[in-house]
Amino acid sequence: MVQHVVPVILSGGSGSRLWPVSRKSYPKQFWPLLNEKTLIQETALRGQGAGFSDPIIICNSEHRFIVAEQLRDAGIQKSRIVLEPVGRNSAPAIAAAAFMVAEQDPEAILWIMAADAAITDEGALRGALVKAIDAAESGRIVTFGMTPTRPETGYGYIEVGAELKTVRGVYDVSRFVEKPDAEKALTLCSSEKYLWNSGMFVVKARVFLQETERYEPRIYEAVGQAVRSRHTDMDFERLEEKSFAAAPDISVDYAIAERTELAAVVPGSFGWSDIGSWDALWDLSIKDADGNAAIGDVFLDGAKNCYVRSDGIVATVTGVENLIVVVTPDAVMVSHRDRAQDIKHMVSRLTQAGRKEATSHNRCYRPWGFYESLIQADRFQVKRIVVESGAKLSLQKHFHRAEHWVVVGGTALVTRDDDLVLVRENESVYLPLGCVHRLENPGKIPLTLIEVQSGPYLGEDDIVRIEDVYARS
Repeated sequence: MVQHVVPVILSGGSGSRLWPVSRKSYPKQFWPLLNEKTLIQETALRGQGAGFSDPIIICNSEHRFIVAEQLRDAGIQKSRIVLEPVGRNSAPAIAAAAFMVAEQDPEAILWIMAADAAITDEGALRGALVKAIDAAESGRIVTFGMTPTRPETGYGYIEVGAELKTVRGVYDVSRFVEKPDAEKALTLCSSEKYLWNSGMFVVKARVFLQETERYEPRIYEAVGQAVRSRHTDMDFERLEEKSFAAAPDISVDYAIAERTELAAVVPGSFGWSDIGSWDALWDLSIKDADGNAAIGDVFLDGAKNCYVRSDGIVATVTGVENLIVVVTPDAVMVSHRDRAQDIKHMVSRLTQAGRKEATSHNRCYRPWGFYESLIQADRFQVKRIVVESGAKLSLQKHFHRAEHWVVVGGTALVTRDDDLVLVRENESVYLPLGCVHRLENPGKIPLTLIEVQSGPYLGEDDIVRIEDVYARS
């Protein structure tokens, strides 16, 4: 197997079908849904375990510090995190990675995968990957087709053609089939000609760019310019915004895979799932004798074939079957398992109603740690703030609120106008309206404090950053 294979991880989705756990502010790839590792950590380690080059991760600017921290926590010290200034779907994102890899080696092979898929049989994956790389070496654009185990309506399908003469076990793609309705899915699933489309690709950087230029010249020009004009932002590579925004918003399937004459497929059965719904997660989870998957503080009585998860208060489920129940600190979702794919419609309704729960969690992650609201009222708000060891918030001020900080764990170093104040556990500090202030954690353990805000307006946009080590505006 050639060694210059570059894993390219796409981390741009919001995973709305796994609401309320997965939301735009903290989507499913950052959650440990199957074990102690998050999905993006498992994906990155998969490439590292195969002995390939350091991964390239394409993500949006809002998630850059989350991605960096989760990769560090997984022991991945070297990676290239590329920031999309605006979302433009998978085709422009992959093109950006291809341009960047081609700067050093146009013949390098990209192993393109989403950050939020699960694979349970790594050995079978490696066997399929060997075949895919061999076919990619000969100039093909190779995807992986999964043997269907059920009539799934949430996946696209691939019709398998003739076996390649050059590589055994790799086949031409006759056509791609859109996500079907239930009746058509049953027909496709019962035929040996059709496979689930995994969305993973293996292709030379040069070949991908060649086909992009042929079928989507606007993407080729816009993304090429965005890559050439990119700049470094701390440990990140930020694509130039104006050029990248000019690229069409289109998936790699529509842009390239369904149009190219080079498409090939490796059939496989290695426990792949895009975890695109709670029902899919139930299928992958460990279940009790009654077919229930229970995660968190959950009690069941007479329930069968249910998925029940609580990340907050105790959840009890009695005498029901085939339900999905998910509890978070600020939302509860109940659905029949057969309607799991429709949860995204409820997210759309919440968005139209202006509910922040549609896109944001109560806990908001920042490069220095996180905060969460405990009490919200008309003219005051109470938050818990956790700052990691050695981290600091921006030097800032507010026009509409005063703040009172009470340290309940660790030690805080507080800038208050011209003063530096060391605040220890069970001590407090008051920050009047308009005061220029900063919070730092000089200690070796996380700093936890309770913040009481008071004033006529308490929105997060009432922050004037004067200086910020994280280069936020």
